[in-house]
Formats: sequence, structure tokens, C-alpha cells
Amino acid sequence: MKGSSVLVTGAAGFIGFHLVEALVGEGYRVVGIDNINDYYDVNLKYARLAKSGIDKVSIESRGLVKSSKHSNYQFQKLDLVDLQALENLFVKEEFDYVVNLAAQAGVRYSLDNPHAYVQSNIVGFVNILECCRHNNIKHFVYASSSSVYGANDKIPFSEEDRVDNPVSLYAATKKSNELMAYTYSHLYNVPTSGLRFFTVYGPWGRPDMAPMLFADAMVNGREIKVFNHGEMQRDFTYIDDVVIGIIGSLEKIPTNESKAEVYNIGNSTPIKLMDFITNMEETLGVEAKKMYMEMQAGDVKVTYADTAKLKNNTGYSPSTPLKEGVKEFIKWYTEFYIN
Repeated sequence: MKGSSVLVTGAAGFIGFHLVEALVGEGYRVVGIDNINDYYDVNLKYARLAKSGIDKVSIESRGLVKSSKHSNYQFQKLDLVDLQALENLFVKEEFDYVVNLAAQAGVRYSLDNPHAYVQSNIVGFVNILECCRHNNIKHFVYASSSSVYGANDKIPFSEEDRVDNPVSLYAATKKSNELMAYTYSHLYNVPTSGLRFFTVYGPWGRPDMAPMLFADAMVNGREIKVFNHGEMQRDFTYIDDVVIGIIGSLEKIPTNESKAEVYNIGNSTPIKLMDFITNMEETLGVEAKKMYMEMQAGDVKVTYADTAKLKNNTGYSPSTPLKEGVKEFIKWYTEFYIN
């Protein structure tokens, strides 16, 4: 598969940026697209792109921009909702594989901005499915989410569990993606694999996620919001382990009758929220000022991934200890935001 052409959507995002860097390093020919929306600071998105050799000024000129760092990477500013532009790109580049990481992210944001999720996560998703259908894509891999498990009280979460009780619109759109992908696999023989990510963290992370919110507040002497009075557990998964899981699944084209798979990508080791905060305090050398709060709507108390299926099919085995992952995240945060 090395040398094959891969489209990565959401390439200016947290996971997308790291995936692009890994794919080009392994010899794939990569095209990245992203609409660079302002859900969070666009300067962080442009900084990620710059790290991959994509110049901000060139992006605004539209069309594909060649990376100054990687000879096998190009980027285009493009929104999945723009079906015509997406179709033109597929025809021009003749992709072998597609990894769809573009989505309107955030559980809490979906409570106040539902239409953004419908456009990006439903309309945009159908558009890219249609392009895969009409362009002989060998394998379509897409981001789902651990949020599809809703308030599931059976742990660890298994791909065999029922996921028809989402507790946020974001989760509902991700479950919809899985259903639509299965349908396209069944009707049009498009091999698809959905990846249910569990609390991804690490360098270049999103500002709306707990590690960034905590670090920013702690460094600047503000209180951190600790929901459910700290009685939360998350299957924190370091970004490098997640990327290994994505590439492993990309290279494992479904051969089952439906040609559709769904995998958990997590660390399979839930961490107490207070333990995560303690690790950050020790690494930063700062004691957090904590504001204990009730559980927020759309949140769940525990996430815990059963990753046996991904391990059996791809050899996936996350190896980054929490202490090391937090250290790498804080190192990047300090260099990017403080020094």
C-alpha cells in the first residue's frame, strides 16, 4: 500500500495533522483537506499546517498547495459540504484510500449549535460517501466516537454493545455515520471501517478539550472546572497510539460479508480524572485551583474501550504510559504557548 494515494479530511485538525505526518513518513502520497472553521482558534490550525510545510498565504489562493517539507503531501482548503469541489478533487487525484476525520467536534457545543453538526457530520459525510462510491475507493476509514455508547453502564465498551441511546446530538451524528457507512458497504461494495476514538490527547491538541483547558487555567492561576466533583474516568489515549491504530485499520480492508467494520481505538485503561489532573500538576509544578461542578448534560461518567477486536485484526497495542504522554503534551504546550 505504500505509494498509494490517500485523502485525509480534517487535515488541519488534531488527529488529522498527526496522521498526515505519519502517512507521508511511511511513503504514502497524501492530500489533505480542511475547511479551517473557527470552532476554535484558527491560528492553531494554521500552525499545524505550517508544521507540515503548508503556507497560510498559499492556502487562501485556493486549489492544491504543495508542501515545502514533504514532496508527497498536498493540501487544499475545502469544505465537505461543497459537493462539486469534492467531486472535482476525487476525479483529479484518483485516490486509493480515504480517511475522513473532518467533523464538527465537541459534545457540549452540540447542545447549542445543532445545525453545525447536521451540515458537517451528516451532509458532509454523505457527500464523501458518494464520492467514494463513484470513484472506486479501496477502503473508506472514518472517525466515529466513544460517545456513541451513551450512558452504557457495561464496561469495558465493546463493539458488540447496543449503541442506540445517544445522550448528545454529536453522538447521534456519529452513530448516523456508522449506519450510513454500513449502508454504502452493503449496497455499493464500498469497504468501510469506523473508528470509535476514546479521549485522545497529546501535542497539538484541541483547545476545547480537558488537557488544554486545564493547562491554560493552571499556568494562568485560574480555577479548573472539575465536573461531577471529579468522579469521572476517561480512557485517555495518546495521539501516537491512535495514529498507529488508524493506519493499522486503513491497511486492513474488511473482508467480511458486509464489507463494514467498526473498531474501538482506546488505551483500554480508564484513568480517574483526578489522577490525570495530579499528573498535570506534577509535570507543570503547579497546584490546580479546582472548582467542583455537577455533571454536564451530554457527559458520561466512565469511558473504557475493549480493544481486543482491533488488536486481533491489526496487532494494535497502545504503549504510551499516562505520565509520559502528559509530559510530552506539557512540553509542547509550554513551547507553543509560553516560550
